[in-house]
Amino acid sequence: MITLLTDFGTADYFVPAVKGVIFSISPEARIVDITHDVTAQDVHSAAFTLGACYHSFPAGTIHLAVVDPGVGSSRRAIVVEAGGYFFVGPDNGIFSFIYARESGARVFHITNKEYLRHPVSPTFHGRDVFAPVAAHLSRGVKPEHLGEEIHDCLRFEIPQPRLIEAPGVIEGRVIHIDRFGNCITNFTGTDLRLDGIAPATRLYFGGREIRQFGMHFAEAANRDDLFAYLGSAGYWEIALWCDSAAKLINARCGDEVVLENPQSQSPNPQ
Repeated sequence: MITLLTDFGTADYFVPAVKGVIFSISPEARIVDITHDVTAQDVHSAAFTLGACYHSFPAGTIHLAVVDPGVGSSRRAIVVEAGGYFFVGPDNGIFSFIYARESGARVFHITNKEYLRHPVSPTFHGRDVFAPVAAHLSRGVKPEHLGEEIHDCLRFEIPQPRLIEAPGVIEGRVIHIDRFGNCITNFTGTDLRLDGIAPATRLYFGGREIRQFGMHFAEAANRDDLFAYLGSAGYWEIALWCDSAAKLINARCGDEVVLENPQSQSPNPQ
């Protein structure tokens, strides 16, 4: 199985061209679209999306991820073998969540031209480099045959919550905003347990105090106020009932979120 995650959209020929190359090499391949609606050139959003769903697929799945503002430059094309999966794409940080979650990841620089489509366009490596490599992997080609293993792959820092004042006061960040306007923070169930929410527990975000916590949207008692819940990706999210929390407070990725909970401790006090 090969999955596709890109910022190509569906209005142009890019996605069918990628699929056509895969089928030309591996006619029996099964292709699943994760999304082609990643915001253009937003590598961080692509990395989060891939990190949230790659493990839902069967072992051996090949995840082809192409959000590649550096296409045609000196940035490397790579294959990552980690956690029983393969990942194919640019060496620009798009696999950062994979590196963080899967110990023992092996990374290979794609240099063997035998496995590429020719001629290679300097602006469409998704079709000419990554698609054929994914197809050859699906036919049993080993990553070692594609190029040398490297140990200096690019990865960006994934913000971690940190203790900022007295115990129980932790600073976090928004790491993703989904299409509904829900703001995904970097607080996990370790930082704030569902069974550990005290009456004094608060989140402070965008100049607002959040007192509503729960497991799903319908638990929001006051539907005009922001609500926090532990989302399906394993992070606490801030939402607004049937509306966009991000739009309400003009939120952006990287914005500060402060958790005040007497029962919580920072996993990474600084």
